Amino acid sequence: MSVTASIQDEILDLKRSRDALILAHHYQDDEIQELADSVGDSLELARRAQKFEGRVIAFCGVWFMAETAKMLNPSRIVVVPDKDAGCSLVDSCSADQVRAFKSTHHDHVVVSYINTSAEVKAESDIICTSRNAVAVVNSIPADKPVLFLPDVNLGNYVKKQSGRANMTIWQGACIVHATFPARRLEKAKFERPNALVASHPECPQAVLNLSDFIGSTSAIIEWCVKHSHNEFIIMTESGVSHSLHKLAPQKRFYFVANEQCNCSECPYMRMNTLEKLRNCLETLEPRVELPEEIIRRGALPIERMLALK
Repeated sequence: MSVTASIQDEILDLKRSRDALILAHHYQDDEIQELADSVGDSLELARRAQKFEGRVIAFCGVWFMAETAKMLNPSRIVVVPDKDAGCSLVDSCSADQVRAFKSTHHDHVVVSYINTSAEVKAESDIICTSRNAVAVVNSIPADKPVLFLPDVNLGNYVKKQSGRANMTIWQGACIVHATFPARRLEKAKFERPNALVASHPECPQAVLNLSDFIGSTSAIIEWCVKHSHNEFIIMTESGVSHSLHKLAPQKRFYFVANEQCNCSECPYMRMNTLEKLRNCLETLEPRVELPEEIIRRGALPIERMLALK
């Protein structure tokens, strides 16, 4: 038996003994996705966490995702493989900054992307994901000004799609999506003229302008799988290739390297490993612990989002 197979068996044994649920984002390594009970984007995983009735949630993603699961399941133990798996969007927006904005803009509805800390969520009126951001903003009365945070590219996309003029947009960015250059996409399109382009809305506008489809991670996967076309250029984190090849093995998918790492991988997402997943199930550490007030206040805007159809 290989070392990898041995660790996989240990994880499955621990999952049973701990009455645990393993959640994995599409940006995780293939071997983690294969072991997960659910693989999805932020919205799908939040919904899955909300319905969980077991004892332990092992969240294979980044820290803010595990915080979200904890706020939806305060009585459950929530652990992560690596506590240092963070997010540039979370780092771009602090709760103190949001409170400062609110102190001088009392009339604004604060719409926070799920890629924010628990403390920022607690200062928000409603949460959104890339999958439902337009619907969330459209659910707010037209006369109410909106603060959308923290992703500037997603905010600009939502503003354009919703036609909402009274929308202030934070200036945060994803270190993966925001550094996809349009010139590299143009080169990829030239080299593969028959390929369609599917992009995440966190990408720059110049990339979105060259795209045939714009959507969340899972929406991109669904679109590519269902489309009659057989060749695609994918402008998001390359972890989605696992689901794409699994669901549509006959199709071809190409990824464009960004300028941050000359790759299409999120360095935070890839900090999680099989060994770390096994260890967190064994020790129940690192564990997400949040103050009761943050859980109470942060869960409300998340539940408002989940209540939208």
